[in-house]
Amino acid sequence: MTKLCTVSVLFCLIFVITLTGFFPTGGDAINTCKYNANSCLKVFCAPWQKCVSGTCRCKLPYQCPKNFTTEVCTSGKKKLTYCQQKSLECSSPSNPSFRFSSEYPCIDTFSIKLTLETPSKGNVTDKATNKGIVKVILANSQIESFICAEGWGIKEANVACKHLEYSNGANVSAHSEMSAFKSGDQHCLKVTCRGLENSLAECDIRNISTQGRQIAGVECYTEKKTDCEAGEFTCSNGKCIPLNFSCNGENDCADLSDEVCCPTCSRGFHCKADTCIPMEYRCNGEMDCLGGEDEFNCTEKMTRVNYDMDAERRLLKKSLPELVCGVPPEPKPSKATRKKRVIGGSFATKNQFPWQVAIKDGTAVNCGGIYIGGCWVLTAAHCVRANQPQRYLIMVELLDRLTYDGDLDTFPVKSVKVHESYDPNTYENDIALLEAVNIYNKPECMQTDNNMVPACLPWSPFQFKSGDTCTVSGFGREKGMSKVFHLKWGNVNLMNNCTEVYKERFLDKMECAGTYDGSIDACKGDSGGPLVCYDVNNVAYLWGIVSWGENCGVPGFPGVYTKVAEYYEWIARHVGKPLIAKYNI
Repeated sequence: MTKLCTVSVLFCLIFVITLTGFFPTGGDAINTCKYNANSCLKVFCAPWQKCVSGTCRCKLPYQCPKNFTTEVCTSGKKKLTYCQQKSLECSSPSNPSFRFSSEYPCIDTFSIKLTLETPSKGNVTDKATNKGIVKVILANSQIESFICAEGWGIKEANVACKHLEYSNGANVSAHSEMSAFKSGDQHCLKVTCRGLENSLAECDIRNISTQGRQIAGVECYTEKKTDCEAGEFTCSNGKCIPLNFSCNGENDCADLSDEVCCPTCSRGFHCKADTCIPMEYRCNGEMDCLGGEDEFNCTEKMTRVNYDMDAERRLLKKSLPELVCGVPPEPKPSKATRKKRVIGGSFATKNQFPWQVAIKDGTAVNCGGIYIGGCWVLTAAHCVRANQPQRYLIMVELLDRLTYDGDLDTFPVKSVKVHESYDPNTYENDIALLEAVNIYNKPECMQTDNNMVPACLPWSPFQFKSGDTCTVSGFGREKGMSKVFHLKWGNVNLMNNCTEVYKERFLDKMECAGTYDGSIDACKGDSGGPLVCYDVNNVAYLWGIVSWGENCGVPGFPGVYTKVAEYYEWIARHVGKPLIAKYNI
């Protein structure tokens, strides 16, 4: 490996590797998808869940916010909050006694059944079946009511079937055939769901006249197949749906797996993480895409119906603590400034990269680091030695190594945690944590009386993708190995992969980035420093740690970085998830 440290903010690369992804073209997803509604690498967890190793897991009821929400009922029993009720339901999904019935007071239980009854022919039979006309009894009523066919989509049909203990939801192929019965001049209930509820009672329900309308029916999915057929999409729950029903913004699988592996969307809104969301989620005041692009450039919020439980869920979401990270103190660099390309990089301004630190090894600064909160700094494993923490000092807010203020904060290092699987021969798992001594003995630790701001840590490898423009910064050398004393930065593009360039040397959990002409690159002395990518709200996420490369600024040989999202759980084990979890805690 030439280029031990590599990457200098005078940076290199992007070569001639294609920026396209691995998905097929068109609106259909790949035939199977291992992700679903509980995959927090693709979606946000519900407020009664937390993200653990890429999966949304149930919180305990006491972990719910205590100063929000309404008292609710489940099987006639009161729960203090909707979040607590959902937490219990989440932990015991097969136990119907935890299913939501209504808001307090607990008058009765919401019930649902399927019947072959029609308004014109009377009651033909009430024999239990997986298909028929939907009838419900509201918790505050003894009257059986029909559901209006108007607005009755696959989301609502899936919820009704899950309520009836058909875990895979509705049969999408028969859905359009189940709402064709004419009703007389009665009343029916108009139901609107998000599609992930387990009880129809959680959906918005409104009473309207049925005159001239149809009423809703459903056929619940009961097929048991070993394999789906050609032309079908295999849901992660084993359900088979027509392939052209995938990536259409509708949760046809009932577990969302048909909408989270999509190179494009035939309908709906396409998120950068290759997920499709319903178009009505666009500009609704709630982030549904991991990067928040569904809420970007919204001149005005689209009008929404105020669903009771949906509003309650949003309130819960807003009540969760949110980490402050990735936003420099004023004045912030504008988006236009970040996009500007400068040959060889530009000089950084004060507070432009408040997460950037310099790591002093004895008398020399050979590597950079990234502040992530508390007393913790990330760097490259090849920059440090685990058994020699006394060798290092962490210098914060350093802008110019020749003229810096003598009062600049420096923190001794208490401990060094090198990844246990780091291989110095291949630079695999080139990541390490430095724990600073809390010299001020304050909870803020390294943020005491300065302008330090931690970079946000990505929890999903899908938050950014090939072609995105990101920023690398450091004190590394210029082309020709001339020394640089002022912090510099430059924009590079994420590349699809580097296997065509570096062959077997480019391994999993590595990321490469650069410019096609090699004008911007990291170089020796930048190692351990940050490659940050910005979301639509201009929040900086630490996407990569400068690791290695082939020389500096050579066209066709991009810089290689440790892909931080792949190490989120490793970092969390050492520093604690509350320190780094911006969402999903």
